[in-house]
Amino acid sequence: MPSFDIVSEVDMHEVTNAVDQANKELGNRWDFKNVEAAFELDEKGVTLSAEQEFQLDQMMDMLRMAFAKRNIDSRALSEEGDTKSGKLIKKHIKLEQGIESDKAKKIVKMIKDAKLKVQASIQGEEVRVTGKKRDDLQGVMAMLKEADLDLPLQFKNFRD
Repeated sequence: MPSFDIVSEVDMHEVTNAVDQANKELGNRWDFKNVEAAFELDEKGVTLSAEQEFQLDQMMDMLRMAFAKRNIDSRALSEEGDTKSGKLIKKHIKLEQGIESDKAKKIVKMIKDAKLKVQASIQGEEVRVTGKKRDDLQGVMAMLKEADLDLPLQFKNFRD
């Protein structure tokens, strides 16, 4: 029986390249000369640090542009609060990996409301969709691509 998995993943190698590209651009911009500002990557996300709030906003735009150049969906970014330490303001941007259970339930409900002849089940941080016809599965993919979900979705393990 044909099936596929719906996942929400970010290629960490591309994220590393995007952060490096944003750091290079930061060094080349004249409005950031003699300003202590940087992008730092860790396993959970990216930390932006600058001296002023408006600089953080500019850095956020630079990061989104670097992500766009690397074909990384910016919906995978979620901002967390600002923290002030000394003369620097830091903002942590979390990278969303996997589908949370409430969003997975929403996706399953959308699939069931579409009245297609498929079954959807939640398996950890992904949703598996199975059906008898390949066309029904492709219909589910098209419906989810057009849906207004605030997370990037990828479709993997398509099997006949």
